[in-house]
Amino acid sequence: MGLVKKLLKRFSPSPRGSHTDEREAAQRSFLVSNLKKFQKIIGYSIRSQGLFVQALLHRSFLQRMNHPGRSNERLEFLGDSVLNLIIAEYLYQHYLNADEGELTKRRSRLVNHKALAAYAKDISLSDFILMSPSAAQSIGKGGDTIIADTYEALVAAIYLDGGYENAKKFVRRQVQSALKKGLVATADQNYKSMLLEHAQANGLGVPRYTIVKQEGPDHDRTFTVEVYVNEARKGSGSGKNKKEAEQAAAYKALEKLR
Repeated sequence: MGLVKKLLKRFSPSPRGSHTDEREAAQRSFLVSNLKKFQKIIGYSIRSQGLFVQALLHRSFLQRMNHPGRSNERLEFLGDSVLNLIIAEYLYQHYLNADEGELTKRRSRLVNHKALAAYAKDISLSDFILMSPSAAQSIGKGGDTIIADTYEALVAAIYLDGGYENAKKFVRRQVQSALKKGLVATADQNYKSMLLEHAQANGLGVPRYTIVKQEGPDHDRTFTVEVYVNEARKGSGSGKNKKEAEQAAAYKALEKLR
């Protein structure tokens, strides 16, 4: 059972007249015990426990628990900038002959939502995010926005708690691991083309893509696409446009087929 399910089972909203202080004290104790496990996974010794609880706190959880606390969105804002600096420095030091345009492209590939989700999954971050059951379901169906945003908040928490060098050490370790495992790439990769080649080489026909969901206002819409190979659902992905969502779905399908 994941952390979110345990919390929701153990800490339902307080009925009128209950001992709120006792419930919150028990909740804090429960969270601290999980943070001990979390810090081992991320390879960083946590100093400010409250800061990391906030980093893992999605707004849906606060709404579910009817709690007036602050979610991880401010940390996400800071983490985005810290992450971009760390990746920019990494690329500047490793690609000595690349010009500004090439460095910008490579950075984009290492900090987009798909890459952040890959880093997050590599440390099982979704197991520790405090979110509502419906938000957790969106991750299970291929929605990566929540874990990508939480990853940025985590980077900010490490930065504020331990300074830039600790944040850099954490991010670089993750990026190098993801590159080695093939979870991300600094060069362009057309996953739809790769999936088509794989499917045809194995007699599986031509992959079929279907838009299953469109969310958000027109200026900030998110598409969710499912891909079928040999009429079997093999992957689902989300993106800010249809092309990006199809690429994400194709990437998931390749993972499963291989």
